Amino acid sequence: MTRPPTAAQRRIIDAADPVTGRLRGTQAQLAALVKRGLAFRHPRPPHDHFLTPAGHRVREEGAVAGPGPHTPEPVAPPSPAEGGVFAARVGGEEAPESGPARTREVHSAWQGLLELRRTTNPDGSVERPCGWERDHLVRAAALALEAAGHRPATGSEDAGYRVRVTPQPEAVAVHGSDVAALRSCADTLERAGWQVSEHTGLRTRARYLLASPRRV
Repeated sequence: MTRPPTAAQRRIIDAADPVTGRLRGTQAQLAALVKRGLAFRHPRPPHDHFLTPAGHRVREEGAVAGPGPHTPEPVAPPSPAEGGVFAARVGGEEAPESGPARTREVHSAWQGLLELRRTTNPDGSVERPCGWERDHLVRAAALALEAAGHRPATGSEDAGYRVRVTPQPEAVAVHGSDVAALRSCADTLERAGWQVSEHTGLRTRARYLLASPRRV
């Protein structure tokens, strides 16, 4: 049977940053949480400590999901390149999950993507998309939009963004409910390192964006 966190550990968990899960405490306290699988120590300086998914569950649900004898070592939040863990919302999903948990997931995925840029771009730039983004255009553009606070369309509704494939090899189409929403999406993608242009559909006459990862 798993022992619940001590009162001191519970206070540290409850005081964690609501988005990132960053923890504050003494080194001994943080190490104890790591040992129990409720926190992990980031491998890069300044080596801050963050809640693991099990630690978030303890804080949110009051339920202890401590590690058993064969539980793997805790790891950092998954990057968006790790399939099956995080799915960026491209728009059109039915009743997508929302709330603080989703906000943390999106934030962690975006931070993971920035780290992927830093470690895989030859010059270490985080201002320019990396190879993973060029291989996963729709997911990468959708993540940039959701991380900036844009709302994806739900089901068949028109409000919100939709990111879709195009015949062009390195471009995605971004559809929005109105011109103002599209231009807001364009600003976000440009800040995230994408080249964006605005177009009008030949048959529908609807405005949409074409976005491509910037290489230089």
